Amino acid sequence: MGWEIHIHLIAAVSWIGGSVFMFILGISMRDKKDQQAVYPVVGPIFGYFEIGSLVALIITGTLMIINNGMINVLFDTNIHNIALDALRQKLIIVAIMTIITIVHTIIAFKTNGKERTKLETIISRASSMGIFILNFVVLHYAIIIRNIL
Repeated sequence: MGWEIHIHLIAAVSWIGGSVFMFILGISMRDKKDQQAVYPVVGPIFGYFEIGSLVALIITGTLMIINNGMINVLFDTNIHNIALDALRQKLIIVAIMTIITIVHTIIAFKTNGKERTKLETIISRASSMGIFILNFVVLHYAIIIRNIL
């Protein structure tokens, strides 16, 4: 494996660690004044950091798939093995998580420093919870793949 795995792992640690931190921050900050003081400052910094991490993950993951000659077998549904099936499942979860992240980020940047509507609040909290949970599902599949290889 080349340099891509190192960047991929650093980005994964950043993505998952940052998501866990923000999730814990979100559920532990009950005081509205504290939230209004922290989120408008920390939110955009975290958002750009997470976008960078996600982009690095997608780019390095794609490069590893291409460089290891996996691109053709990945889309050939007649070929199955434990590692390949785990990779396919991981990529589906990553795609779902990326869409959820885009929705969450749009709402977060649009409403930064403003009062959210009830719908925006529900979508934002649900997407945050989805990202939090799906991170561990992706990590699970990454561990399965690594154990096989």
